[in-house]
Amino acid sequence: MFYFGFHWSEKLRVAQTIELTDEQRSELTRLARSKLTSVRLTQRAQIVLLAAQGLQNKDIAGQLGIGRVQVARWRQRYLEGGLQGIERDLPRGAPPVKVDVAQLVALTTQTTPEAATHWSTRKMAAVLKVSPSTVMRHWQAHGLKPHIVRGFKVSRDPQFVEKLEDIVGLYMSPPEHALVLCCDEKSQVQALDRTQPGLPLKKGRAQTMTHDYKRHGTTTLFAALNVLDGKVIGQCQQRHTHAEWLKFLRQIDRETPKGKTLHLIADNYATHKHPAVQQWLSKHPRFNMHFTPTSASWLNMVERFFRDITTERLRRGVFTSVPELEAAIDEYVCHHNTNPKPFIWTKSARDILQKVIRANSNLSSKQNGTLH
Repeated sequence: MFYFGFHWSEKLRVAQTIELTDEQRSELTRLARSKLTSVRLTQRAQIVLLAAQGLQNKDIAGQLGIGRVQVARWRQRYLEGGLQGIERDLPRGAPPVKVDVAQLVALTTQTTPEAATHWSTRKMAAVLKVSPSTVMRHWQAHGLKPHIVRGFKVSRDPQFVEKLEDIVGLYMSPPEHALVLCCDEKSQVQALDRTQPGLPLKKGRAQTMTHDYKRHGTTTLFAALNVLDGKVIGQCQQRHTHAEWLKFLRQIDRETPKGKTLHLIADNYATHKHPAVQQWLSKHPRFNMHFTPTSASWLNMVERFFRDITTERLRRGVFTSVPELEAAIDEYVCHHNTNPKPFIWTKSARDILQKVIRANSNLSSKQNGTLH
């Protein structure tokens, strides 16, 4: 019996050779050495140059520190399309889903999702069969923010125009030899103490604070903001009746130059118009009161100071007593007055009035069912 052995020689897969003209070699060499060319194009030019030298894909991959499949891809792309073949990137992944932008905007602005008050990116993405990031991108492009709602109140004061022009005129063209003071009370400022001590801020962790608290009483901050230099006259009192308002007016009288006329801007709170206050003002003619329109506290610039002290000192403060709270308020006012910065009013009465007219028109249309 004879046994015959068969020796099979495997056919090695040899990459197709690349032949370059002098002009092509020169252009690829320039790309491979250029510092202005992208890193990806430089690498592809190097792959083609090494392939033209007769190196196999495995050897080129080892020399350049990349994958063999990547080498094979760009070798083939050069063979098929030349220099343009390696300059264009291959499409990656599935083709992008086309979004009906008009439908997206219409749904966002004119409808609400089922059992909800406003759209989220995920709810909208589920309806349109796209990704949440796509919805967010188009919302940002069109300035849409469904998660935000802004409060407002249009004044119905019959003397709105006269009061508006009076106060804005004081801001933008203050009278000579006079001081303009924006006055108001921040009532019911609470001395809140947390039920447990929180943890301080550290790397990788936010500061912690318990959601519940202990109340230790309240105080009222009376403040007068000097429009000229931004300084604040402050006083804390337990109540905010006409008696406390008179006490604050006397403090303003003491702490302002005697030869200056004073223009005080205040809201329509009843204590500001109490007969006892009117009697005191009649005996102090340098005091001139200017009242903001109803539902227009935004015209009083001291509200900006109240916002600052709330966010910077009160909201996250821990106070075990009312005296401790009042000491913190006094300290903040003193610190503010060491380097005060006035708030600059930029809107003219005409600009504000036009905006209010538009708001009233929109509200009327909404009430009549014509605004969609």
